[in-house]
Amino acid sequence: MRIEIDTDERVTVEDITSKITEAVPDGVERGVCTVFVRHTTAGICVNEHERRLLDDVERALDRLAPSEEGYAHDRIDDNADAHLRAMLLGSSASVPVADGDLDLGTWQSVLFVECDGPQTRTLDVTTTPVP
Repeated sequence: MRIEIDTDERVTVEDITSKITEAVPDGVERGVCTVFVRHTTAGICVNEHERRLLDDVERALDRLAPSEEGYAHDRIDDNADAHLRAMLLGSSASVPVADGDLDLGTWQSVLFVECDGPQTRTLDVTTTPVP
């Protein structure tokens, strides 16, 4: 299944857990759900959706890959920092499915991280059933 996400800011962290939960097909009681972002300047991760932590994530990404660093790739399209941030985050996450639902820990959420917005992004969600 494909999901589109519209972002309004250059860097955005959005909880997409409910969208991913909806994408798990009816009848799949056990399995693995994989979320993959089809872009090189956005990432997927599993962590706590808490506003202060999300602000910390944005600050940490800015420290790890500052925007005004004079990267060689910036001569092409001025977004090397976004590519580097997305590489640190990763392009996918896999979550177990149990009893037909995502089997996340108490504080875990599936997070989409935009690093080069505003954009419309496409995510692929694939659920693989297991016996």
